[in-house]
Amino acid sequence: MTRLVSYDEAPPEVRAVFDDIKALRGVADVNNFWKALAVHPPTLARTWDSLKQVMAPGALDPLVKEMLYLAASAAAGCTYCVASHTAAAKARGMTPEMHGELLAVLGMAAETNRLAEALRVPVDPGFE
Repeated sequence: MTRLVSYDEAPPEVRAVFDDIKALRGVADVNNFWKALAVHPPTLARTWDSLKQVMAPGALDPLVKEMLYLAASAAAGCTYCVASHTAAAKARGMTPEMHGELLAVLGMAAETNRLAEALRVPVDPGFE
């Protein structure tokens, strides 16, 4: 199992990232993903900086971004990420109905993607 770095044992550069995560998210402790990344402080800092930029408010609202992250995580088969981003999407306002529709779209996309690949369907010129 992956070693998780607690705040108490973390070196100063890790504590600085943990403090930023806790402050930005308004949580008492960071989740296990960040504790696992803390075994390599440069990766922890780079990943947190990138995530803050990508998930910052922009043309897509925060709920849409979380739902997209959830969909990508489900497609990639990342159990941890599905759990984390389902919770984050719910915290940002995803309703049970929205979650159900998201799952329906994910299932439909998985099915039609596999059919298109298996049939080797050529891309329509109008789509390019």
